[in-house]
Amino acid sequence: MAKKVLVTGASGYIGGRLVPRLLEAGHDVRVSVRDPQRLRDYPWAGQVEIVRADLTVADEVRAAVEGIDVLYYLVHAMGAGGRFEDSEALAANTVAAAAKEAGVSRLIYLGGLHPDGPLSPHLRSRAEVGRILLESGVPTIALQAGTVIGSGSASFEMIRHLTEVLPYMPAPKWVRNFIQPIAVRDVLHYLVQSAAVEGEINRTFDIGGPDVLRYGQMMNGYALEAGLKQRPIASLPVLTPWLASQWVNLVTPIPRALAIPIIASLQYDCVVREHDIDAVIPPPAGGLTGYRRSVSLALGKERRGEVETSWQDSSVRGAPSDPLPSDPQWSGHTVYTDLRERTTTATPEQLWRVVEGIGGENGWYSFPLAWALRGWADKLVGGVGLRRGRRNATRLGIGEALDFWRVEELDRGRFLRLRAEMRVPGPAWLELTVTRDGAGSTYRQRAVFFPRGLGGRLYWFAILPFHGIIFAGMARRITLAAEKTAEKTAEKTAEKSTASDQSESISRS
Repeated sequence: MAKKVLVTGASGYIGGRLVPRLLEAGHDVRVSVRDPQRLRDYPWAGQVEIVRADLTVADEVRAAVEGIDVLYYLVHAMGAGGRFEDSEALAANTVAAAAKEAGVSRLIYLGGLHPDGPLSPHLRSRAEVGRILLESGVPTIALQAGTVIGSGSASFEMIRHLTEVLPYMPAPKWVRNFIQPIAVRDVLHYLVQSAAVEGEINRTFDIGGPDVLRYGQMMNGYALEAGLKQRPIASLPVLTPWLASQWVNLVTPIPRALAIPIIASLQYDCVVREHDIDAVIPPPAGGLTGYRRSVSLALGKERRGEVETSWQDSSVRGAPSDPLPSDPQWSGHTVYTDLRERTTTATPEQLWRVVEGIGGENGWYSFPLAWALRGWADKLVGGVGLRRGRRNATRLGIGEALDFWRVEELDRGRFLRLRAEMRVPGPAWLELTVTRDGAGSTYRQRAVFFPRGLGGRLYWFAILPFHGIIFAGMARRITLAAEKTAEKTAEKTAEKSTASDQSESISRS
């Protein structure tokens, strides 16, 4: 049955992925955020009611919960400094009181798995928030999840970046602790279904995937799915959580403010201790998703060779493991780009003829010796080399070889994407785009490289000094070649016009 639902934390990792699934289930969704502008890039923003509310301000929370049947509490302060435990408790108490007063029929909370006994500050705070909601007088389903696996999840991104950057890992002794990860799609399944549970249930439920792994096993599982070699891991007792967080901050783009609470929480075994959720909410169709499968889904777009997420450009709901445009800049696969753009007096048609004629006997319009050396080097390591050429001197087709590239996408007259088939430590593409610009046109050239492991990163930075020569020269000479074509066309037109005038003059005389 459809319900009026309020989602707090809608701009967060889980909330941003939950909202479209609640809409799909037929619920009337309201979301509360402190800054509505944070939702402007979400594809579902126009389908929900957005209210501004600071969860520590009672009047704003009362307005947000008015008329609500089910309230999702998805707010956490991981990464926040200062007295975050006090602010989290204040927000939870404010929401609990307002929900009770408004007659909300159910609270749904997502916390974390944790053992009994002393806990890290963040695990302790999450457990305290759950306690406050359970004692609110409003029936509460408090789900306690393990490490969430999906692109954009802070815990998963730490696994991703550590594994990709380091061929050998000195790590604290917590790499031998046991963790029960869970796929983001399974977390969303339990959250959505919690709104439909019958009866006044008021308790915690542990949720986790089917695999119980050591943290080191999770990193090597990621390596296998990402096409990397397994990483030797050395457990070093001298690495304290604080030192480990400094190390993570140094070798990955994850902010230290997030690394510290994640690592502090990894000091404990966090596994499912009861499976009572199965009697209330059946597992997803097909069963829970295993860890390796979860990683494969998180890497889905990259493994399929999709250069960018199509979430913003598509009206179709993406997979929960796919990235959102609002995910942190440090989330997702590391990607390096080289972008060049030039305007030209040549028409788009004249410029496109040069673009589609690239490669083969026509060459690559920049530093021929460098291109030849790259082709020879590729041959030496067993690659295809540069001299496969092209089948047709003027026209390309999707799927055909072009020297050591392959035509992956072609929108004739506008866009060409080439996928690298030379031996490089990571997938690479070259995109060439032509657009009209007044009487002339604009040429846009983008090289994209997804480094694989530390070798991929070193490769990119090793060739970086040559980019200014090769790619800049390529963009400049392609536009110049188009302009020369335009000049020749203008000259021929002028010659024809002159000849026509002379012929007309002779006929008159």
